[in-house]
Amino acid sequence: MLHQQIDQKISEKEAWALRRQLGIPNNKRLWVLACMDERLPIEKALGIGEGDAHIFRNAGGLVTDDAIRSAMLTTQFFGTKEIIVINHTECGMMTASGDFLTEILHNQGIDVDQVSVDPALPELKLPKGVFSKWIKTFTDVDEICIQQVKLLRNSALIPQDVVIHGYIWEVESMSLRRPYKRLSDQVNTASAMKTKTTKHTKPILEIGSLIE
Repeated sequence: MLHQQIDQKISEKEAWALRRQLGIPNNKRLWVLACMDERLPIEKALGIGEGDAHIFRNAGGLVTDDAIRSAMLTTQFFGTKEIIVINHTECGMMTASGDFLTEILHNQGIDVDQVSVDPALPELKLPKGVFSKWIKTFTDVDEICIQQVKLLRNSALIPQDVVIHGYIWEVESMSLRRPYKRLSDQVNTASAMKTKTTKHTKPILEIGSLIE
């Protein structure tokens, strides 16, 4: 009946708006750590929709203090049971070193050894000479993805029963793959296709014996 349909929609709206009050987790019980790059469409990449996950994005899709803070909250208090890390090819974090970026900031008159990394906690400052490491640039997207999974797995703030995996989004093919598992490396190569060749067998007669 119509009133049942109306009541159902009202109940769904209440459950959506009051999720935290009611202790309802996101639909997939999923937390995603990903790069902020505009070429990385998280929902499309994972095949998820609105309400399916808590999504945390930063430069590089890297494990930082704030990423750990968010991962801790979602897994310890919001019912999340799975974490997926997504890094991507052609990431801007591979275009320069931390030292190079720090030098640019220094040339602009910024004393990176004195800046607060959290405006809300001015007492929180990095030790001298650590700023370039704090930026967290990298050179290998596959290796960095594996490292992020390990960092999350080794965090005492994340329950051991949380499932954690990492993937690479290829901006050139618009698809996900596992780290170091480039499909293009296995396509159209003779070695991967195990090309069959003629087997050279030992001749029955030695050439010298034919002359005699």
